[in-house]
Amino acid sequence: MSRPHTPQPPAFNRAALAPGILGAIVLLAGLALVGGDWYLYIRYAVSILALILCVFAGQAKKWWWLAGLIPVAVVWNPVWPLPLSDLVVQGLSILAAVLFVAAAVTIKIPADTRR
Repeated sequence: MSRPHTPQPPAFNRAALAPGILGAIVLLAGLALVGGDWYLYIRYAVSILALILCVFAGQAKKWWWLAGLIPVAVVWNPVWPLPLSDLVVQGLSILAAVLFVAAAVTIKIPADTRR
């Protein structure tokens, strides 16, 4: 008699995948709103999602991602907006979208083995 195969729990989870992809979508959709009144909501979303990715990068002990994610949270913060031209913001938005996707794919949080 053979024992039934019990599936092993995954060794890691990808909690950063959803906020990273969502952040990239918000950044790319916000390209059309740069310079307008509605861009304030893009700033809120991007800065919050960047900080969420910072938390997940810390949990995964991937500290080097903080070097890119913290400046994104600072540049897109709605409280003290930086005086950047619309063209610069659009270029930075594309770079930040690439950063969000790369962080989302590579940040893997080790699974809790205490359960």
